[in-house]
Amino acid sequence: MSYTNILVAYDGSEQSDKALNQAVQIANRFGSKLTVVHVFYLPVYNSGDLLINTSAELAQKLTDQSSQVLEKAKVRVPDSIPADYKLLEGSPAIAILDKADQIQADLIVIGSRGLGPIREFVLGSVSHNVVQHSKLPVLVVK
Repeated sequence: MSYTNILVAYDGSEQSDKALNQAVQIANRFGSKLTVVHVFYLPVYNSGDLLINTSAELAQKLTDQSSQVLEKAKVRVPDSIPADYKLLEGSPAIAILDKADQIQADLIVIGSRGLGPIREFVLGSVSHNVVQHSKLPVLVVK
């Protein structure tokens, strides 16, 4: 099987570094394009009947931190591999799946958090949700 358009979910963690490295190897082998995405979530607080949006200052701080995460990814991808870097806001699993659909990816590469079966059952995980809801192949890297 050949992959031409690979989406890589990246959060700056050790697991996502490993996932990005694996995606780079696949891209080298098949001449694939990478789209590296980092998703951040701006919380909305519910206080009774009021929904309180995240302050502009906090939103800017999260955006800046997320941009730094993508910069970390950029230095890990060789210039010889065509790559786009996208900053997405929202629920991570949904944003990853929506972006994969939008760019017509044929593979998603994502790191595993390694929560263990009990913690994952209780907490869930982004990689688990992506695997469960994806229409295309997902490579989960430990």
